[in-house]
Amino acid sequence: MISPLANISQDANIGKNVTIDAFASVLGNAVIGDNTHIHSNAMIYPDTTIGNNCQIFPGAIIGIVSQDLKYKGEPTTTTIGNNTIIREYVTIHKGTADRMTTSVGDNCLLMAYVHVAHDCIIGNNVIIANSVGLSGHITIEDFAIIEGMCGTQQFITIGAHSFVAGFSQIRKSVPPFVRCAREPMQFIGVNTIGLGRRGFDKEVIRQIEDIYRLIFVRGHNMTNALDIIEQEIENTPIRNQIVNFIKNQKDGIIKGI
Repeated sequence: MISPLANISQDANIGKNVTIDAFASVLGNAVIGDNTHIHSNAMIYPDTTIGNNCQIFPGAIIGIVSQDLKYKGEPTTTTIGNNTIIREYVTIHKGTADRMTTSVGDNCLLMAYVHVAHDCIIGNNVIIANSVGLSGHITIEDFAIIEGMCGTQQFITIGAHSFVAGFSQIRKSVPPFVRCAREPMQFIGVNTIGLGRRGFDKEVIRQIEDIYRLIFVRGHNMTNALDIIEQEIENTPIRNQIVNFIKNQKDGIIKGI
């Protein structure tokens, strides 16, 4: 059902069984997928694609031009995947010349007042709690969870299956599979509870714990720790995922215990 009081552009592409409530706006060439609900007073800006079975709650603003002073009007996009929930007053800005897009994956939950700046890439099954601010150019990998009131620095990566405690200031990249907290932010353990809930084998979790013990607990510098891991830890996709993540972070990762 589309309310006659909704503001829908004639160029918008509206899917099947879409609900758009009164005073919501779908502007320009925005695309709304099947079975999606755009609640009252939400605003969907041009060059935005929203997937199927999404919920966009009141006051959310998706695809508006970014606050980056370097943005010169280049054609960029915003994409929201399928089955994603965008709660009240979330703001998601479109991309700039860096990545040309801002995207949120499938099965995500962005709680109220989250801000996603330009050129952020958020994976699938990510949960971001209330009032988290994502600066530009951030990557968040699949199944990461960020608790409320966190702030972030530009260009960092938050690894898959990681867990960031509330009120944290995230200034360095967070490796996959870890829990982190405190100020300044540091590793506080492997996310064993989350991994167990997602069906990770106990032997896999044990290998992850062995790897991070070498990185964060044993007192090695990072170069030596990675050398020891590659020499002594069984060569598995999980091991390589962690090692490659750390090697790819030009500005380093969070501190150890």
